[in-house]
Amino acid sequence: MIIFGVDPGIASTGYGVIEKVKTKKFFRYLDCGLIKTTPDSPIAERLKKLNSDLDKLIRNFQPDVFVMEKVYFFRNLKTVIPVSQAQGVILLAAAKNKVPVSQFTPLEVKMTITGFGRAEKEVVQKKIKKILNLKKLPKSDDSVDALAIALTYLMKKAKAT
Repeated sequence: MIIFGVDPGIASTGYGVIEKVKTKKFFRYLDCGLIKTTPDSPIAERLKKLNSDLDKLIRNFQPDVFVMEKVYFFRNLKTVIPVSQAQGVILLAAAKNKVPVSQFTPLEVKMTITGFGRAEKEVVQKKIKKILNLKKLPKSDDSVDALAIALTYLMKKAKAT
C-alpha cells in the first residue's frame, strides 16, 4: 500500500510518500519533497502548477490513498484563502486520479506519532526519522510534516485492525 501525504500550502506544498509492506510490519520511505510556486505569479498560475506537479507525482507513485492535513484554524487571515484554494486543488488532483483522500488535524498527527497532541515540531521530526529509519531528515519542515501525515494514516489504520 502506497500512501501519499500532503502538507498543503500555496507557496510550497510538502509531500511525502511511504509504503506499507504487506508481508512485514514496517513502513518504507519512498520519497518526499516540495512543490514550490513563484510568489509573483498570479494565483491561478500557482494553482495550475500545483495541480500539474501533483498529477505527475500521482502518475509516478500511483498511491492507494492521499492523506492531507486538515487545516481548521488560521492565525493569519491572509493565508486562509490561498491555503484553502491549494487544498481544493489537491482534492481535485486526487479525485481526477481516483485516489481516495483522508484528512487529519495537526493535533491528531502529533498524538499518533508521539503520543502527545501538543508535541513540539522537533519531537515529531525525531520520531519520523526513527520510524522511517532515515539517516537524516529532509531539509524542508513541510516535507517532514507530509511524511508524518502519511504515517498517521498507516498507524491509525493498523490500530483499527
